[in-house]
Amino acid sequence: MKNITSYFKIGVLSSCLLLTSGCDLDIPNPNAASDLEVLSTREGIVALSVGLRQYYSTSGIEAAYLYPGVTGRELKGVATFTNVLELEAGGTALPTFNGNVLGIWSRMQRTMLMSDQILENAPNITTLTGGTLSGILAQAHLFRAMALGTLATAFEQANTETSTTMKPEFRPRTEVLEEAISHLNQGIALLDANPASDEFRRLVGGSSLDLKNTLYAMNARYNLYAGNYAAAIANANLVNLASVSSYEYSTLSINPIYNATNINGLNYFKPRDNFGLPAALFEEGDARGNFYLTGPAVLVNGDPVRDLAGFFNSQTSFIPIYIPDEMKLIKAEAILRSDGSLEEALALINAVRTQTSGDPVGVNAGLPAYTGPVTREALLLEVYKQRSAELYLTGQKWEDSRRFNRPGPPENTSERNRNFYPYPDQERLNNPNTPADPAI
Repeated sequence: MKNITSYFKIGVLSSCLLLTSGCDLDIPNPNAASDLEVLSTREGIVALSVGLRQYYSTSGIEAAYLYPGVTGRELKGVATFTNVLELEAGGTALPTFNGNVLGIWSRMQRTMLMSDQILENAPNITTLTGGTLSGILAQAHLFRAMALGTLATAFEQANTETSTTMKPEFRPRTEVLEEAISHLNQGIALLDANPASDEFRRLVGGSSLDLKNTLYAMNARYNLYAGNYAAAIANANLVNLASVSSYEYSTLSINPIYNATNINGLNYFKPRDNFGLPAALFEEGDARGNFYLTGPAVLVNGDPVRDLAGFFNSQTSFIPIYIPDEMKLIKAEAILRSDGSLEEALALINAVRTQTSGDPVGVNAGLPAYTGPVTREALLLEVYKQRSAELYLTGQKWEDSRRFNRPGPPENTSERNRNFYPYPDQERLNNPNTPADPAI
């Protein structure tokens, strides 16, 4: 096996070749890996698999968490940069040339392309077998699914296929979610047949990724979004709630949310006080407020904002890929939406509300048991409130706002300032299949 320098060369080259627009090197470098070496060798696929997770954990979630966080009113855009001001304004003031909208679109496209290259080429390498191959393929299915899920959250339609030569067709977001679920099911099936090997964990996954649990968790999430309530419950039940999967960071690979909200006084975005919830929906005494937020609330253009804490308070803070208690709230919502037992849903809500310690990632509400009306409508509103606090800044609030039929634009922008993003100009210029933009 070649040394770490070879992996670095392959990683640099793969970053170039994976850009849809290509990477043009003016001066040939005889020491650089060729495209063939990246996609047709064992070490190339391993390096690309590491690069996929690294890319999504930095550039990917920066776009997937921060930009919908502004649109879903979890965050306030406070920088004077035009892109941030347009995102903060939302509505018809958000133009099709906004750089943040292009960012979430292009970064998910790149994640899909990297995943596709692994899925297409890894099975052809004879020295990749057993649990190492299944782990690499399952991880590629996972990140492809998360990219599709993020596109379905942000846009009314999106492509489900990638191509550097053809113009992909767009499909309704319901079909985009179906495709995400299909990839998660394929990843689970691969690990059922061949569990991920120690070699996969050593070379690719590392100790911070519980791959199968993460596949189950994302399957529960996207089945809930798609209205497949039995499947959402079934997958949530398979998640080991004591296990943690996380993105890890260092001073060389910085926590991207911290980077955009704290580092060097840049402060592009600030968290809205009370998770951005209307006053009537925020419950005083919720310990998650002091977990995720710190410092006094100060007014910025009339809106109270604080500083970020929790998983975003240092360059090296880890970010969970999912919050374990999300599974309880998924089950509660799915039970309520499928006319299941109100008592069972209430018990799951209270399991989240009353937790004071012992959460694997340290998110404990410390609230008393629910005392409101035990009706389907009231409990669904309680699920929304709990999701807003428990799952703060995980890229889901905007989707939740629509799914729970919360007040929306143009009449009310307190919980979201757009329903879906317009399609980026760059996509429309290059792909005649791009649909008409949503009105708002």
